[in-house]
Amino acid sequence: MLPFTNLSGDPEQEYFVDGVTESLTTDLSRINGAFVIARNTAFTFKGKAVDVKRLRRELNVRYVLKGSLQRSGKRLRVNVQLIDAETGNHLWAERFDKPLADLLDMQDEIVSRLANALGAELIAAEARRAEHSANPDAMELVFQGRALWNRGWTPEYMARARGFFERALALDPENIEAMVGLALVDVTEGAALLTDDPSARLAAAEAISTKALSLAPNHAVAHMALGTALMCTKRVAQGIAEFERALALNLNSATAHSLIGYAKYLLGRGAETEAHIIEALRLSPRDTHAHRWLVRVGFSKVALNADTEAAAWLRRGLETNRNYPAAHFSLAAVLARLGEMDEARAAVKAGLALDPNFTIRRWRADAWSDNPALLAGRERQCEGMRLAGVPEG
Repeated sequence: MLPFTNLSGDPEQEYFVDGVTESLTTDLSRINGAFVIARNTAFTFKGKAVDVKRLRRELNVRYVLKGSLQRSGKRLRVNVQLIDAETGNHLWAERFDKPLADLLDMQDEIVSRLANALGAELIAAEARRAEHSANPDAMELVFQGRALWNRGWTPEYMARARGFFERALALDPENIEAMVGLALVDVTEGAALLTDDPSARLAAAEAISTKALSLAPNHAVAHMALGTALMCTKRVAQGIAEFERALALNLNSATAHSLIGYAKYLLGRGAETEAHIIEALRLSPRDTHAHRWLVRVGFSKVALNADTEAAAWLRRGLETNRNYPAAHFSLAAVLARLGEMDEARAAVKAGLALDPNFTIRRWRADAWSDNPALLAGRERQCEGMRLAGVPEG
């Protein structure tokens, strides 16, 4: 990562620009499997024209991140580019303008947004690179698995991601990232109702994430995988503790905020869920996982018996990424209860196209909480699904 450029023409802004560079360097170093050039080395290039291909040869880096900040009147503009150091091709660019506010708060927000976005972009870039490798190593297989997991929670994507993580572990049985990747697949299949035996998948996720944490206690994603397995097996308070641990390890973890919000819903405190999701979206407004966060607010609205609001949130989530079968079926149920039968049946059709084996029986068996409001909402959803034409099972 190269030092950001100050385009404001104001030397007094230099400390702010350097602060963004330093904080972003720290946050990028937390991306699992990533190696980021140290701050002191990066700053030797400050103010110099850089040939990215030469930089690749000298520092052995695959990607170069460069950016600029410009203060104009009462607004701040940020431009960032991610470049393939081997080809010189631009892989990703981001620009956003913000009204000037407290500079420290602005620095934190800029860093969190960029770090969250870059995490997904680097995973996708490494996965594309690995596709062309004749003999991929364990980490290349991990990146391919994570890229598939990021695409959406469907049986197809989870099965393919599992294959990559298992191949990685076959090559390197102690590979932490492969363990965590497999835990994510297991917990997703159990939590997203992609299997008729969620308890087995959740137990597997708990076991492998616990093993990963025994080897790497400060792995934030492993804490979130374990927390989700606990949350989905009626140990919600323990799950929240794991999410809070992940947040302590990575203050910019938008996913941890979203999971805490979902856990509140399972505790019967669904009125608090929306605020947590809004915070997650503030930290990472274009996140790969944002569609899941929006859907979680929809679930919380169902428990609050606010069907119109639930439908709006579920639609927002599906408009962002349609690869979430449970969201289609939940939307179908809400729409059926609202009397919008044509759209409800269309939602069922879309859900079954992604997961043909889904049934109402599977949904009813997924009781992660004994909270009365939550259970009542689940029963209303079952009734709505039946009206919309979801198979009984």
